[in-house]
Amino acid sequence: MNKYEAMFIFGDDLKDDAMEDALNKVRAEITKVGGVVETTTRMGRKQFARILHKKEAGQYVLITFTVGGEHISPLLAKYRLNESVFRVTIMRAGVPPPAPETAEKPVEAKDKVAK
Repeated sequence: MNKYEAMFIFGDDLKDDAMEDALNKVRAEITKVGGVVETTTRMGRKQFARILHKKEAGQYVLITFTVGGEHISPLLAKYRLNESVFRVTIMRAGVPPPAPETAEKPVEAKDKVAK
């Protein structure tokens, strides 16, 4: 199972109750395929750089979850059919790089005497 981050953009016209219902449907799809939702972060309303499909803004939500890689394509297909989801992007969460070793060999400096 891999860890993924999904950025969802919902329509700006959704009220709080409708937004919570839409999020519950999104999380239910993840758990239906055997995934585990770790976090859901509402990022708020943001203006688009340009008008898209006659919409000027959207509500952004970041969901972090774990699921098998074979389930990503079917999830994307289901989310694209969901009318409340305006856009969705799913990417694999990066693995943090290993910490550098602090105990490195000291560099020995040898003094050379010129004759």
